[in-house]
Amino acid sequence: MEIYIKLFEVLFPVFFVVGIGYYLGKNNPKIDTTFITNFAANIGTPAMIIFAVTSTGITFDIFKDYFWYYLLAIISFALVGIPTLFFLKTKDIVRELPPLILPNTGNMGVPICLFAYGSEGLGVSAAITSLIILFHFTLGVFLADRKFNFSVILKNPPFYAILFSAFILFHDINLPVFIINTTEWLMFATIFLILMSLGIALTRLKVFSLNKAIISSCTRMLIGPFIGLGLIYYFNLSGFAAGVLLIQCSMPSAVLNYLVASIYSPKKIIDSVASTIVVSTIMSFITVPIVVFCALKYFS
Repeated sequence: MEIYIKLFEVLFPVFFVVGIGYYLGKNNPKIDTTFITNFAANIGTPAMIIFAVTSTGITFDIFKDYFWYYLLAIISFALVGIPTLFFLKTKDIVRELPPLILPNTGNMGVPICLFAYGSEGLGVSAAITSLIILFHFTLGVFLADRKFNFSVILKNPPFYAILFSAFILFHDINLPVFIINTTEWLMFATIFLILMSLGIALTRLKVFSLNKAIISSCTRMLIGPFIGLGLIYYFNLSGFAAGVLLIQCSMPSAVLNYLVASIYSPKKIIDSVASTIVVSTIMSFITVPIVVFCALKYFS
């Protein structure tokens, strides 16, 4: 019974705040989320990375190891995603691949791992999210635009936050208390805002090809946990960090895939990406509780 109470405690805050966003989006379809996007991208996410990576007790080795473990997970997602898109007779596999390989480790994964495993879980989940954020503005842009734009990286504040955090960890530097307190406040504000914006986004994104979206989403939501388990058992991982890896491998497609596609891809691709995000997120309300239950039960 205790584990079910813990599961409820972990998931209720996340789904409740997403529900607030959905309610607001339904009641005011014209609600402007530009502020949330700009705040999260330029201030909130860098602050979250700095606090979670440098102030939660994880070591540089853990940061480095789980950064690379999740890189292997992304490669595995791609090895499954490409044949899936071939099966669906997708004409532009390159542009439709991001929703299958870049999951929502930030908006959903970070708060779930925080509530499930506390500050240590937050630190490991942030290491994983650092990689995903980096990939959104490198690999994600490259795939959506079919060309690499190095200037996107240089203009990306989270990129510098990742470098700064890795430097602090490597040299075992203790940040001043005022920086820790400031980044912590900004982190929790960001978590609330991005979860709420996820709910708002669900009222705006539409499903254009249901069958295709269902198959793509099943690939994202059902294969992800097995890839996570494969990595856990291959590298003989255990404890809360293994649970974080499993949870982060099981997240739905990231909303950021839609934002990147809307800038760099044609409308037909944007519609397809949006469909996968919507369906996979809806599916996550069923699959994620199961995954979190298993993570809490077997990797604590």
